[in-house]
Amino acid sequence: MKEDFLHFLWEYGLFDQSQLATTTGENIEILTPGQHNTDAGPDFFNAKIKIGDTLWAGNVEIHRRASDWQRHIHNEDKAYNNVILHVVQENDMPVVCAGGQPLATFVMRYNPQMEARYAALQQATEWVPCGKEAAQVDLFRIKHFLARLLIERLERKAQQLYDVLNATHNNWHEAFYRLLFRTFGFGVNAVPFELLARATPFAAIGKQRYSLLQIEALLFGQAGMLAGEAKDDYQHALQKEYTFLQSKFSLQPLEAHVWKFLRLRPSNFPTVRIAQLSMLLFQSAGLIDKMLAFHTVDDLYKLFGVQASTYWEEHFTFGKISRKMPKTIGTASIQRMITNLIVPYLFAYGRWQANEALCEKAVELLETLPPEKNHIINGWEKTGVKPDNEFYAQALIQLKTDYCNNKQCLKCGIGMNLLQKELQVN
Repeated sequence: MKEDFLHFLWEYGLFDQSQLATTTGENIEILTPGQHNTDAGPDFFNAKIKIGDTLWAGNVEIHRRASDWQRHIHNEDKAYNNVILHVVQENDMPVVCAGGQPLATFVMRYNPQMEARYAALQQATEWVPCGKEAAQVDLFRIKHFLARLLIERLERKAQQLYDVLNATHNNWHEAFYRLLFRTFGFGVNAVPFELLARATPFAAIGKQRYSLLQIEALLFGQAGMLAGEAKDDYQHALQKEYTFLQSKFSLQPLEAHVWKFLRLRPSNFPTVRIAQLSMLLFQSAGLIDKMLAFHTVDDLYKLFGVQASTYWEEHFTFGKISRKMPKTIGTASIQRMITNLIVPYLFAYGRWQANEALCEKAVELLETLPPEKNHIINGWEKTGVKPDNEFYAQALIQLKTDYCNNKQCLKCGIGMNLLQKELQVN
């Protein structure tokens, strides 16, 4: 059995506490089990334990076998001199600290059914280890745990934004600009769009903000999509503008082959997305300020619901006419931008400014959105767990990717509940 299971039992007191005593017969009273340490050093810090008539404050080390203390050379490590109790599954030898003092040892007894249940979770081959049992857990417990995971997910995304911010010398506009571009890649072309943002200075677009044609020329040119002979007058006009702008700003375009078209719906082609992004940058002066000041989610749908220029009504790529269809950013795409760009940006900016109201606004925004549809959410729904809104959908994505995929059942509120049920049954 893995030691992390023993850590779990100790932390939550899920072991037989009817006869708490050391291997030498001294009574034990656990006042505080300590704080779980996931780094180097003893397993639990700052525990308070009464052994016999003496109250001890210090650390706790946990092993499967007592001999692991010596096998791990803790008996020569002064960092373990403050261990006040050695908790083991099997006491196969007495142990001493680096100073030679005997170490109090406690053999932890627990319900074997709980161990069997944990082993079953670890060996499970289902989509999530607990399978459809997850839906049997009390809904209040699930939602409480998912609320914690949602904040965990937002904090991770905030850190990603801070990394971009650091790379842009704390320029919030430039950082937003890069994340905006990446979001327009909608997964498949996220990296090429991020490269496009890096290759095209935000300041260069800002200087052309009054001309849609010049913004389009900059982006399509930098995307490497204007090389070669023009296929129509529109592309020729873009080439002419780009030649001037490339020289003016000393720009180096991307290679056209970085863009992915295969197996994409035409409405998701990077050509269409670049045209929509160009219109957004053209129409939405002060985009960040407008985004921060929104009142309702409808304000965001209006802000980002732009339509590509007239040429793209009859085109998905250059020079090839298609059935006329306005290329407007749809509600599903806007929702993905709200989830993956606007909410993380609001949350990160709120943390940066110590503005809790802004952080709460970001979280509340997710509560107003319907749950997105993707393979992870579809998988959860098959187990019987259905999110009410995007708040819980994002939390379930975090649960699947960080906990279920890594079999972190002991850190999962659902897994812990299923294990604790073994105590109630037996």
